[in-house]
Amino acid sequence: QLKLVESGGGLVQPGGSLRPSCAGSGFTLDSYTIGWSGQAPGKEREGVSCISSRFGRTYYADSVAGRFTISRDNAKNTVYLQMNSLKPEDTAVYYCAGDQQTIYSCSIAMGSYEHWGQGTQVTVSS
Repeated sequence: QLKLVESGGGLVQPGGSLRPSCAGSGFTLDSYTIGWSGQAPGKEREGVSCISSRFGRTYYADSVAGRFTISRDNAKNTVYLQMNSLKPEDTAVYYCAGDQQTIYSCSIAMGSYEHWGQGTQVTVSS
């Protein structure tokens, strides 16, 4: 099976932190550019961040820049999204996606990603 499995979401108070992860199953993530996107209830899915498979180039949406950090741990076949200073408007289901074709850069447009996970819920509330 070729799968991406998200985990690490949860309920956190405003200003708190979470570190969702995206683990590869049946393939090695280091060969894939990985993107994270979030979908709030009733909203379109929007790209949040990405990291390229070569050189580890990263990109962030303006809404999360300075608060979120994407990173890889190839030994664990996992990509992380460190989420700090969380706001209620960050509440969404977060999905990771893989793109094997784009390797030297990345985009949060999400159109080129072939593989998608099932998502993990992040809720920011008092």
